[in-house]
Amino acid sequence: MARTVVVRSARLPGRTLDILAELRGMYRDMVELLVQYAVENEMTSFMLLKAEKYGELRSMHPELPSHYAYTACQDAATRSKSFLRSRRRGRAKGRYPEVRRISMWLDDHLWRPDGLTAIRISTHRGWVKVELEPSRQYWRYLNGGWSLRPEARIRLDPVEDRLIVYLTFEREVEEYEPKGFVSVDVNEDNVTALVDGAAYLLRTDMKEMTLGYDYRRRRIMERNSGSRRAMRKVIRKSGYRRRKEDVRRKAARIIVGAAAERGYGIALERLGKRPNENMIRDVGNPQLRYRIFQAAFKGIQREIEEEAMELGVPVVHVNPKNTSRMCPIHRAPIVYDGSRVGKCSEGGESWHRDVAATWNILRRALGGDGSAAPSPLGPSLDGRPMPLASTGAHDPTVIARIRGRGASPCRRSPRFRAV
Repeated sequence: MARTVVVRSARLPGRTLDILAELRGMYRDMVELLVQYAVENEMTSFMLLKAEKYGELRSMHPELPSHYAYTACQDAATRSKSFLRSRRRGRAKGRYPEVRRISMWLDDHLWRPDGLTAIRISTHRGWVKVELEPSRQYWRYLNGGWSLRPEARIRLDPVEDRLIVYLTFEREVEEYEPKGFVSVDVNEDNVTALVDGAAYLLRTDMKEMTLGYDYRRRRIMERNSGSRRAMRKVIRKSGYRRRKEDVRRKAARIIVGAAAERGYGIALERLGKRPNENMIRDVGNPQLRYRIFQAAFKGIQREIEEEAMELGVPVVHVNPKNTSRMCPIHRAPIVYDGSRVGKCSEGGESWHRDVAATWNILRRALGGDGSAAPSPLGPSLDGRPMPLASTGAHDPTVIARIRGRGASPCRRSPRFRAV
């Protein structure tokens, strides 16, 4: 498995900055030429593109090291493939993709580490040394048994006169055979996990975060006559995206840590590629539609999957149909009265919809829907293994309220304990 780490450089000296700016301009020229040619000929193969355009690229910039022609072809082939796929699906605009942001691809001939806190880059002016300011994540992977891949990418930040370096670490990880499963139900405002027969609710407050940002965005748009530039500035200053990412990572680490500690796997719903579009199909309220799109159901699942890969925790996906609408005991519909607690139409048990969902996800995982583990629940499930009596309100235990960076009331990640 591989992980990409972003490392920023120290502020670049004037001469180094000029050299890298010239290098970026020449690299952009090559990529723009290659992308246009690849799209015109519907070409997505790096080898074919290099075979047809390598000579022209070398004559175009003979002062550049030859391997920049190779990496530019790789970059252009990737962009062309993405654009042609989007055009076939009717989502592409214009005849050719726009080359807006340039990240220069480097292979092992174009860069090399210089100690632990610096790299050297091959340019048209010779080798240039760049000092790095390693992040905590960089040291975590470097000291955690991960090896550095020979490929890298760099992007010049002309505003702060720094270089942004994308380094890739890799490590062999083997999945273990799970003893059981932690089933997870992802919702707009919380993530619910079923651990050892008890349901725990992690509050993400994603609804509050989304609505707060939306109100602020609307005020800025009205004040600036619909200026998108002003809106993008607000997004950067608010830290909205970083807070959402931070919430997702914290929830994923809590859940995956609980599963790894017990030797369990993780069971998730199979949401598909674009689940939000299906969810809003019958929703007319524009604010609710916006909230559903911003809820990041798939994003939280992706964070859980990536965190699980690092620890070798197996992940299975089950059919999500009616997981919160069917009673796990009688498999009869649950009738809700407008709240999140409803009653089984056959047995009369009270069920919180998130608890019912986690039990149904667990049943499907253990029943063979993507899992090799035998089902300890047997052919039917009575009320005894439930967290409360079969006629009680099966409410989850709220163990954490996850906030974005610097806003969490808990200094330590909460642990799942039976109550």
